[in-house]
Amino acid sequence: MLKYNLHLTLADKARSPYFYVPFDVPVGTTRLDVTMRYEGASDCIIDLGCADPRLGDFPSEQGFRGWSGGARDRFFVATDDATPGYVHGEMPAGTWRVILGLYRVPEHGVDVELIFTFDDAPRLHTPQPQRPHPVRQGAGWYKGDLHCHTFHSDAKGSPELLHAAARQAGLDFLAVADHNTTTQRRYFHAHSSPELVFVRAMELTTAEGHANVFGVDDWIDFRMTRREDAHRLSQIVHEKGGLLSINHDKPTIPWDYELPRIDCMEVWQQAWFARNWISLRRYQERLVSGWKLSAIGGSDYHQPARLPPEGPLVLARPTTVLWLPELSEDAVLAAMKAGQGYVTESPRGPHLALTVDGAPMGSTVSGGHAEAHVTGAPGDLLAWYDASGEIARMPIDGDDQRLVLEAAPQKFLRCEILANASHAALVEEFRAALGDGPLPWGLTEAELEAEPLRRAISNPVYFAP
Repeated sequence: MLKYNLHLTLADKARSPYFYVPFDVPVGTTRLDVTMRYEGASDCIIDLGCADPRLGDFPSEQGFRGWSGGARDRFFVATDDATPGYVHGEMPAGTWRVILGLYRVPEHGVDVELIFTFDDAPRLHTPQPQRPHPVRQGAGWYKGDLHCHTFHSDAKGSPELLHAAARQAGLDFLAVADHNTTTQRRYFHAHSSPELVFVRAMELTTAEGHANVFGVDDWIDFRMTRREDAHRLSQIVHEKGGLLSINHDKPTIPWDYELPRIDCMEVWQQAWFARNWISLRRYQERLVSGWKLSAIGGSDYHQPARLPPEGPLVLARPTTVLWLPELSEDAVLAAMKAGQGYVTESPRGPHLALTVDGAPMGSTVSGGHAEAHVTGAPGDLLAWYDASGEIARMPIDGDDQRLVLEAAPQKFLRCEILANASHAALVEEFRAALGDGPLPWGLTEAELEAEPLRRAISNPVYFAP
């Protein structure tokens, strides 16, 4: 057993948000256990992770062995198994490192104790799971959630419970994006099927912003220390054939790095009242400046240790709906990149499909007949937006209606369904889900009553110059 005692200070954090503690793993080790002890507080949060001798400086592709963030104070890594969030397998002898994330360090510093134990008992060498390629034949609209978590990062619930929640919601695809790790795939690779396709994802998480990486087999190094590092991150993700999406670009964790080449932007995270109007405004500004970005949504649901009933604060609130030629991971990723879909409040939320001269969302056209097909929102309003802002607002008179825009849009055209007749009932449902608790996210009563409540958001159709 080894024991290290450290005193970490604000000066340490100023040098780097990551503090490395080296330790030697003896030859023949088959299991490593590490325990961290410190006096945590609201102003004192230390994240925990681990790397073997192969990990280099950012960006590195080998040697990462796991990350807990602030969710755990101990972990083990062995040849046959590991703590959720940590990678089992070969245990090379040599100098490993504990990675401490200096998320919050008080002015007086913090004392941290690390305890290491090693075991050389015979153990199997269990391989990592292989990715399947399930397919459900048939073109159509498919529903999914592109942002959720298990106990492989900071949620309480297991992958099995999240799987059950996805079935309960009636989803067709699900991206489980645990923080800075891909070990949730131990379960989800084995259970991806034509009934529910799992999409590879990882939420790259730092104190300066969060981003989802989709469709990449490998772990992606999250240890960015400079604002410009985001460009290297984007290059790596795209070289590996993946998609990069900025998450919840709003308080309390906006994207504070330079904006790299991205494919998608999460315009709706959690319930609409979680200040999503800020993310949507930033999305509109980026479209106006010339970006072509797919709008997606995700619940950021952290599965609890039980399966709650359906409601406004559970999985798939909101839901991303994509037009696919078939249900498969490749088809989901292609539709996400192309912007061929919309975001709606829930799996049973309003349908919103925009076309221009028959061209679907995500297309680039020279102009033409703009039509929005809306179902499930009678009495609400359809708002149309281009580069100048809102250009029209129309009543939705029926349960299944096609609305036509006569104006000539600038640069792009997109639509939103705004609650009108449904507003009071939706606000009441939201209040009921909160119970006796206060309004979350710093939300005020005035915002709850007056802020336009979006029920669905389309992707744009773009206009050629």
